[in-house]
Amino acid sequence: MAHTAMSGNGTTAGDDPLQTAVWRLRSRACWADAAALLQPGTADAALQRAALLVERCLYTEQGWEEAEDALRTAEALAHTDDERGAAACERGYLAYAATLLGVRDRADEARAALGRTAALIPPGTAGRALLDFRRGLVAQNLADAPQAARAAFRRAHAGATAHGDLLLLSFTWRHLAGLALREGELAEARHGFAESLRIREELGYLVGTAPALVSLADAEAEPEASRLREEARRLFQLLGGVPTWLARQLAPPATGAATA
Repeated sequence: MAHTAMSGNGTTAGDDPLQTAVWRLRSRACWADAAALLQPGTADAALQRAALLVERCLYTEQGWEEAEDALRTAEALAHTDDERGAAACERGYLAYAATLLGVRDRADEARAALGRTAALIPPGTAGRALLDFRRGLVAQNLADAPQAARAAFRRAHAGATAHGDLLLLSFTWRHLAGLALREGELAEARHGFAESLRIREELGYLVGTAPALVSLADAEAEPEASRLREEARRLFQLLGGVPTWLARQLAPPATGAATA
């Protein structure tokens, strides 16, 4: 189903040539090129196209109007509860991204859209696992509610495991590890970050590999931490400075600045 466009297993043997091409472009930060391969004549294709363009917004802080247009098309073509739920999930994710990146405060819209998704997509499905993850993001980053975020991430982690959704699993590992790091649980954090990085490298998800390297570096001691950050910096530059929000974390320390 299209709402798994933002998760998935990458270029597995069972993928058709179109999906393999879409994955390869997406994983290399070429979202517009990937979306151009999809003709939005069906609900499934329109939803996948919208999901790609929404992800581009989160990683590049650009393309908001194009993502909105794609979402409206997907919403117009959605007829089943699953399709409507998937479109609402992307609507909520776009509103979350706009709020997180300071484009416009759409936190209420994000919560409302994800609430609609929950009413349309039943528990135990792959789409519900993605919804749980996104609800965790809202709880963590917009509501500053780490306990609620942890519960949502754990539900998403269990769902991703049950459905074999490796990419989503890499996200749940990383965010659960981030909460562990926040509480000073270094061993747990290091394990989760390492699992996230391993999965992304195995899938060839290049655009998500630099953030995973930086996260692991935050849980490691020197000199390993510096080695990981330098590897992330090279990959970040190779992809043209994407994701944009990683630039602040990869900026070299100012000359003469104190270091802890």
